[in-house]
Amino acid sequence: MSIAARAKGLTKIYGSGSAVVTALDNVDFEVTQGEFTAIMGPSGSGKSTLMHLLAALDTPTEGEVWIGDTAVGSLADTPLTVLRRDRIGFIFQAFNLVPTLTARENIVLPLAIAGRAVDDAWFDKVIDTLALGDRLTHKPSELSGGQQQRVACARALMNRPDIVFGDEPTGNLDSTSAAEVLGFLRRSVDEFGQTVVMVTHDAHAASYADRAVFLSDGRIVDELRGANQEDLLSAMARIYPRHDADPAAGPPTEDANPADSATPAGEVTPASDAGPAVYRDGGQAPTHPGEPQGDEPTVERSLARRAALD
Repeated sequence: MSIAARAKGLTKIYGSGSAVVTALDNVDFEVTQGEFTAIMGPSGSGKSTLMHLLAALDTPTEGEVWIGDTAVGSLADTPLTVLRRDRIGFIFQAFNLVPTLTARENIVLPLAIAGRAVDDAWFDKVIDTLALGDRLTHKPSELSGGQQQRVACARALMNRPDIVFGDEPTGNLDSTSAAEVLGFLRRSVDEFGQTVVMVTHDAHAASYADRAVFLSDGRIVDELRGANQEDLLSAMARIYPRHDADPAAGPPTEDANPADSATPAGEVTPASDAGPAVYRDGGQAPTHPGEPQGDEPTVERSLARRAALD
């Protein structure tokens, strides 16, 4: 099968001297086209760092990332912006919708920025799959947390990206809304041929994936295919014994993404795809957690670093 994204010798080091932190340590990794991959690990394991580098949101200290056959590290600023806009979709924990735009305007925003026309047939298919037809004129403040994340999912698919990255996409949702979003991601792979990579600490969420990859101390230490929730919990208890006080809860929650996260100028952070035929919306998303724990950067820190470097 074709490779949607890959990394070779990927290393990311933060700080210097006694404060140096190796977030990712010489990692080789491939994402197969048309598969759903979950990246798992406790706080500080390197899972968010790996996703940020694969998604071209941050630059490695050493190593290279390819999206398809395109080497990301060799791209100048403008081609890199175009790659992120046209070939990569994003779903974040904090939704990242524009509050002054309607659901429909948020969904087609990547196309508007790219100056491309909306494919009405594709738009209708995605909206029908996500059951958003009666919410298109509503602004984010008029939507539940589950509805906001489904709008973000639709937005991610509008450009038909090569790959969709989800950073704890169900972290701010109640269990019913989370199941709907995860079901949509699963269907996007099965029915639309989408490639999805999701960072999660939750074994239930990872059970929707074809493949679960486990990180520890910046290295890939194991992976499972076709695993159910019990398989994943057993693997987590074996790989991360120090986090096994409550195995049903999984490892501690990793970096949370504040609602006021920054987005690179001229870009959007879209989302991903596919879900159950009927949705039951939960209440508003809970209040965002406090400052992130562990050594890994949030998406917002990565974007801020890139903006500072640019």
